[in-house]
Amino acid sequence: MPEQSPTPKKRRRGRLFRFSAAFVVLLAVAGYLVVQYVTGGRGGPGCKVVSGKGDGQEFEFTQEQTMNAATIAAVGTGRGMPERAVTIALATAIQESQLVNITHGDRDSLGLFQQRPSQGWGTEKEIMDPTYAAGVFYEHLAKVDDYQKLPLTVAAQRVQRSGYPEAYAKHEPDAALLSAALTGQSAATLTCQGLPDTTRTSTGPDAVRAALVRDFGREVLKETGAEVTGGATTSKKGASKSKTTTTPSPSASATGGSSTVTLPVRSGSTKTGWQLAHWAVANSSVLHIDRVSYAGREWAAGSANDPWHSTGTKAAGGVRIQTEGPTGQ
Repeated sequence: MPEQSPTPKKRRRGRLFRFSAAFVVLLAVAGYLVVQYVTGGRGGPGCKVVSGKGDGQEFEFTQEQTMNAATIAAVGTGRGMPERAVTIALATAIQESQLVNITHGDRDSLGLFQQRPSQGWGTEKEIMDPTYAAGVFYEHLAKVDDYQKLPLTVAAQRVQRSGYPEAYAKHEPDAALLSAALTGQSAATLTCQGLPDTTRTSTGPDAVRAALVRDFGREVLKETGAEVTGGATTSKKGASKSKTTTTPSPSASATGGSSTVTLPVRSGSTKTGWQLAHWAVANSSVLHIDRVSYAGREWAAGSANDPWHSTGTKAAGGVRIQTEGPTGQ
């Protein structure tokens, strides 16, 4: 005797079950895509910035986000822009891209600030360079009359011409925390887990110096008189040296083991020192930086529960950046 076909009621239940299952899967995929959008597809080790005022304010974000934030701050100070300008730039980038260098947006918008090639912001390649994107943002901001006295959302909107101008204001508290740390206004307030980014291959002292020049400009190495110690540095002629004074254009070198890049800081310039120290922590994952020390405090990769502990010395000295030997040269 042939089996009876399912009743219409059973068929409806089956379709409802399949629809519900598909809907759950769709929600999961959507959630995953949102996370990928916000983090740029790389969850990575976390970072945190806290208030230097002891009021309990803090902001947590990914290593990729803090690296981009450090670039924005470095470009600003390298151009002589005040801390307020850096805060405006960071709040804008948080709103536009969540500090992730995204390759898409509304119409032809791209990058950290969602700038549009069709509107004269630069080529696609230029806009996708965080250093260029930050620089062109500051160029436009500097042309806004009395931008330091304007509400942040007004100043940002006069640069961005966004369809949602009020959105920038909600990011001002987080941007202010980041700006205070990344301009050196607040000491020992930025920390990251600093786990090595295995997708990058360029490490070592030359990579650190190149990144400094990229973000701050060539004058940074002239001003600091950076030195590299540890291991053995090989010159272009093959001579081995234990200590090398850097130049604005980093030369090729190969160092066995770890090396320490020292950035001397002039007396009374602790703000500059903390900006460089926080910049190094922000870039610790991609540059494989193990330790950063300055002004009697030290940060070590993987020590998120004990950030910026005391070294027992009160001497300010310079910013010392300990990094792995170079790879991928």
